[in-house]
Amino acid sequence: MSSETAAPTSVSTHILDTSVGRPAEGVALTLSVRSGGDGAWTAHGASKTDADGRCKDLPALPEGTTHVRLDFAVEEYFVAEEHSTHQQAEEQQDAPRVRDSGAFFPEVAITFAVKPGEHYHVPLLLNPFGYSVYRGS
Repeated sequence: MSSETAAPTSVSTHILDTSVGRPAEGVALTLSVRSGGDGAWTAHGASKTDADGRCKDLPALPEGTTHVRLDFAVEEYFVAEEHSTHQQAEEQQDAPRVRDSGAFFPEVAITFAVKPGEHYHVPLLLNPFGYSVYRGS
């Protein structure tokens, strides 16, 4: 009998800016973890999305983690993009003609439960006035 170690619990994410149909590059995010529903959150990692909108370099989760929170700093992304690719979306018939300055959602926090040894891919579909998430593969 060999004593195999369990696979680490891991998280990855990506962001698609649905207002322009492209990946959201350069969005900063932090990963926090806790044990138990009433445990304190502990910062565990940080990264930025790459040119494909993906973040694949988050650290494996510590043993005993039951909940994960991803905090996306989307305001800086929308402010930086406001004068470039978002201009294209605003020119479309169904897009708002005048956007509020900055972002309606300056940050997006996603909290989810995890089980040991599984991988969790959590995509964020983002636009200036809304977002959705799901467990991907």
